[in-house]
Amino acid sequence: MSAIITDQFRILNAENFVASIANTANSYYAFMGLSDPTASGYGRTSTWNGTAGPPFPVDNSNYSNHTYDTMLFGKRVTSANARRLVRKVNWISGSTYDYYRHDYSPTNRSQVTSSNRLYSANYYVVNSEFRVYICLDNGTATGISTTPSASLDEPTFTDVEPSTAGTSGDGYLWKYLYTISPSDIVKFDSTEYITVPNDWLTTTNTGIQAVRDNGDSDTNNNQIKVVAIDEPGLGYPQFTAREFNILGDGTGGRVRITTNSLGQVTETQITSGGSGYSFGRVDLSSENSGVQTSTSAFAKLTPIIPPSKGHGADVYKELGADKVLMYARFDNSSYDFASDTIFSQVGIVKNPAVRGTDTIFTDNQFSSLYSIKFASQSSAQDLNIGDKIEQTVGVGTTARGIVASYDTETRVIKYYQDRSLYYNVGTGDEKDAVDVNTRAPVVDFTSSANAITKTGGSFSVNVDQNFSGVTTTLTSGRVVNLGVNFTNGLANPEINKRKGEIIYLDNRPSVTRNERQKEDVKIVLEF
Repeated sequence: MSAIITDQFRILNAENFVASIANTANSYYAFMGLSDPTASGYGRTSTWNGTAGPPFPVDNSNYSNHTYDTMLFGKRVTSANARRLVRKVNWISGSTYDYYRHDYSPTNRSQVTSSNRLYSANYYVVNSEFRVYICLDNGTATGISTTPSASLDEPTFTDVEPSTAGTSGDGYLWKYLYTISPSDIVKFDSTEYITVPNDWLTTTNTGIQAVRDNGDSDTNNNQIKVVAIDEPGLGYPQFTAREFNILGDGTGGRVRITTNSLGQVTETQITSGGSGYSFGRVDLSSENSGVQTSTSAFAKLTPIIPPSKGHGADVYKELGADKVLMYARFDNSSYDFASDTIFSQVGIVKNPAVRGTDTIFTDNQFSSLYSIKFASQSSAQDLNIGDKIEQTVGVGTTARGIVASYDTETRVIKYYQDRSLYYNVGTGDEKDAVDVNTRAPVVDFTSSANAITKTGGSFSVNVDQNFSGVTTTLTSGRVVNLGVNFTNGLANPEINKRKGEIIYLDNRPSVTRNERQKEDVKIVLEF
């Protein structure tokens, strides 16, 4: 069977995703992870940061579980930090643009980009003032030119009715839609995309409401804005500015037509847009009796049908908003976000749970690392990111972890435990070995007199068994919030790993964080 997933399905999916973010029953988080991507072990490669770039993530539950294990921290993304997107098409003087048509197809491609679908065509622009316009005519639709003209006049107006932009006579007809807000520019602007307001259909913003109401042909009878001259015909009587009805499944449409001495249609102008049309035909029956019987002699005039009720009524269908951008900022305002770590993965997790429960986590951010507060600082070398630590917790039983952060001031180490610590040392997988009974079980670090040591090093420090709480006082007297609650020198992750769903994952060249650095994460999801 021949079948397609339609553009409207993609637009609907983007709409539903934004609604899911706005739903208070859900929690979405952008997260960072994997601080040691070039070490040996599952999911890593020595060439991670090489010229070929990181390996592609694997879409299976095994890889997702490992992603949970190596997750560092997350920042909640609310509806205030999620926007629907469309491609950015800048207005540039001298450039040519497609115009909006409802019938682009493989046999009717757009004039400038040769696109076979509307949303791939360059039929809208954003100007230098971040105002967005639909191109309704590039000089060819209504008869000014047979080929697309260069756009010479930048549209800057905010009137709700279509208009030309200047005095050059370039033939372009523009329809103003909206202005991107300054806050959206700061958060979401990029070289590739522009934002679309999330609440177009419901907002009481006066500017948007005026455009939306103007596009509602159920109330103002102005649905059709353009009748395109696809074939001018031949042999019609010569006349100037004569009105004709637009017939079809709608009502009220009328167009003013001019012909030349050869009986060709040379100009069309809508006088009444009507309403309710999904197709239309111009009624030239009163003037076509003298036209030759050859089909090629009859004019083909195509009423251009806007999306929804009219241009501006539904900007998501108008622009094809099938992408969503999620934004999160990671700074050093929270101890949850370790400033001395490395991250090599960025992703989105939906509905992680509070550790030890099935309750959805709802705080503004989380730490997904284990933490240990040391009783003193080692006289040996400090720990580095990616170092392996151990603690003997019983006869033949060893707890293992990988260092993700070590703050020598607070004497707090943050670490994670992933399968690379417990797999076969030689093969890095599940292969049997003589030490499987002692190596494979995942063992927690304990608040005991047993020292924390570095694998293959001289580092050795004891757990501060007397420390509990979320704050510590430095030797300088400064009180520091540690972000997580310690009990007898140990703290668990704030989320219940592997509860929730990782819905997006990006392997990236490693980024080293520092205390003077912020990361703005912008993730674009295309449906």
